[in-house]
Amino acid sequence: MINTTLNFKKAPGHQVLAAAGKKILRPGGRTATEQLFEWANFQPGETVLELAASFGYSAIALAQCFGVRVVGVEKNPESVARARENIQAAGLEGQVEIIEGDIFHLEAIPGQFDYVLAEAILTMQAIPGKEKILQGVRQKLKPGGKYLAHEVLVKNHEEQVHKTLSQVIRVNSTPLSLENWSSLCEKTGLNVQQYQTGAMNLLNPIQILRDEGVIDTLRIFWNVLTKPPIRERVLAMRRAFHQHREDLGYIVFCAIASEA
Repeated sequence: MINTTLNFKKAPGHQVLAAAGKKILRPGGRTATEQLFEWANFQPGETVLELAASFGYSAIALAQCFGVRVVGVEKNPESVARARENIQAAGLEGQVEIIEGDIFHLEAIPGQFDYVLAEAILTMQAIPGKEKILQGVRQKLKPGGKYLAHEVLVKNHEEQVHKTLSQVIRVNSTPLSLENWSSLCEKTGLNVQQYQTGAMNLLNPIQILRDEGVIDTLRIFWNVLTKPPIRERVLAMRRAFHQHREDLGYIVFCAIASEA
C-alpha cells in the first residue's frame, strides 16, 4: 500500500523507495549482507543489537536463520508497532525485541552485545554524527565483539558526490572512502578486520530482481510507473547514481571492539 501522507518531494530517499515497495534498501543488496553474516559466524544464543530496525524484517530473519537473540532499536513509533506485530506473527517474542529509541543514545539500551549490526545507517549522518554513533556502538559491544556494517563507499570526487546525493536523497548523505571508514572506526575503538567493496546497484533492475524476487519487483516497477511523485524521485536518484557510477559503491566491513 502506498503511503499517501508522505510528502514525496521532501521525504528522504529511503522512505520514497520503501513507499514504492522496496524492502532491501542496502547499497550492496542481499549478497553483501550475506558476506557480513559469513564473517560474523553467529552462534545460537549470541546477542545482536540492530540499529534502525525498521519493521523488524532483518531481526526476524537473523533469529530464524541463526538462533541468535536480537534487540532492535527504532526511532519511529509506527515502525516499532509494526515490527512488534511482525515479531508476534513469527512467534519470536522471546527471541526478538524492538525498543523505541534513538541510535544517538545507545547508552539507554541495557547490556552489552556480541554483535552490533548497522546497514545503510551511518552514511546518512554528518561526520560528528557518525563518530557519536560509533562511540555508542563501541560501548554496547562486549570486548572482542563485532561491529557489522554495510554502507555507501565513495571512491573519488567526494565533495561533489556529497552535494549530489544530498540534493536527490534529501538527507545529509556523506559516504566515506575505505580509508576514512577505517580511520573513523579506529578512532572510536573499532578495528576493521575484514572488508569487501563493490558497485552501487541499489536501483539496478537486475539487483532489484535478485533482492526482492519477481512478484515484489513487479510491484515496485508498477508503483514507480503509475505514481508520478514516486517516479520523479526514483528516477532522480537513479540518474545521480549513474552520474557518479565511477565514484560510488558499497562497502561491508567487520570491525572488532578493542579490549580496553
